[in-house]
Amino acid sequence: MAMPRSDGDDPRLLREQIARTRAELGSTVEALAAKADVKARAKDAAAQAAERAKGAAADAARNLAGTVSDKAVAVRRPLPLAAIGAAVLVAVLVAVAVRRRGR
Repeated sequence: MAMPRSDGDDPRLLREQIARTRAELGSTVEALAAKADVKARAKDAAAQAAERAKGAAADAARNLAGTVSDKAVAVRRPLPLAAIGAAVLVAVLVAVAVRRRGR
């Protein structure tokens, strides 16, 4: 007497399962090959590090330029303000001295 077939014995299902397993195995092999390619991984890591360094250097340059610009403005502003303040003080003192002499 023949035994009934289970789903695991169906040739169509077995072929589909084999096809899925082959596809998964192919993906796994590709991933392992990429991990095993040390030279390419080192090149990629170096390129990424170089890009990060360039970005950091550009940020630092912008920050430094802004800081220097701010310092230059801070240094330039007090001098004209001090000169204007001194001129006003001299004008007030001259005006007071002229009034006192006029009496």
